[in-house]
Amino acid sequence: MKRLFVTTILIYSALFSVAQTSSPNNRKIKNSDIKITNQILPLPIIDMHMHANKADFAGTPLAYCIQRDEWPVSATGTEWLETAMKDTTCKRKIMPQKTDEDVMNKTFAIMKRRNVYGVASGRLVEQWKAASPDRIIPSLLYRSDKNDPSPDSVRKLIQLGKYRVFGEIMAQYKGVAPNDPSLDPYWALLEEMNIPVGIHMGPTPMGAPYMPGWENVRARLHSPLLLEEVLIKYPRLRLYIMHAAWPMIDELLALMWVHPQVYVDISSLVTDFSKTAFKSYLTKIIESGFGNRVMYGSDQMVWPELLDIGIETIEKADYLTAKQKRDILYNNAARFLQLSETEIKRHHGN
Repeated sequence: MKRLFVTTILIYSALFSVAQTSSPNNRKIKNSDIKITNQILPLPIIDMHMHANKADFAGTPLAYCIQRDEWPVSATGTEWLETAMKDTTCKRKIMPQKTDEDVMNKTFAIMKRRNVYGVASGRLVEQWKAASPDRIIPSLLYRSDKNDPSPDSVRKLIQLGKYRVFGEIMAQYKGVAPNDPSLDPYWALLEEMNIPVGIHMGPTPMGAPYMPGWENVRARLHSPLLLEEVLIKYPRLRLYIMHAAWPMIDELLALMWVHPQVYVDISSLVTDFSKTAFKSYLTKIIESGFGNRVMYGSDQMVWPELLDIGIETIEKADYLTAKQKRDILYNNAARFLQLSETEIKRHHGN
């Protein structure tokens, strides 16, 4: 995000505004645990949606409201900005990190403790990759503006091994649909090069078009059905929908039925909404038989604690089986990313 969005991020933070691994001496070791040099290596997790951002990527770092039960109401759209600024109903906030080093290092500390491997995009992704080459899977952010690399440049970057994933595609924030002609050369290239791609379809800041910088956001762009002609035209495209196209559950289920190659991640949903709302959305996907295409994501920007909160929400969900939890936290993403057996074994400590 650019500094143009400072006020907007303030609102976003207001609205959407650890346990340590036990010592093997203090608990019974289970079959699912792996011993590494007298320590327990947790089963691996893949975070499909992380951001390698500067601490001030949107101005002064601000608190983040999570798991809201209710959202503010405004008399008119014109008054929304002021209404949101004055909102004091957030019950649980987490604090941001204030320096680039703290954002990265504290994120890495959680990743190491929980054995997380992250698909990360953003301005500092090369720095993060250099600092933790085994845990960061670099992804190329696409903002749908004049600063985006051309398809030819993307090809060269991929050939050089700079990126393994393309996304987050943030066209929704610019009012650009996924079937817009401007994206067509990228879809063609990504299919040709067999590169997995993630597109933002789902929650934007509440009331976004009434905020500076996001005037082009439209509710209709939540619809995953806008992807259908893209999927038909490029049938080998490996695509996942970030934020699981919330709240368009019926359209999402229809798309996943007709296009069995489409995956989703649950970033934002797992932390921003109430546990009841998240459970409702996730269980509809799973009960429809698509639990093998749901992947974990944190949408971590400058709030490393989001990783812990999201992972714990999945781990403690009594409505999920042990297999469903492992599929969401690792197995589905490993399959989608086409990780090698060597990578998977390394993630498990073998």
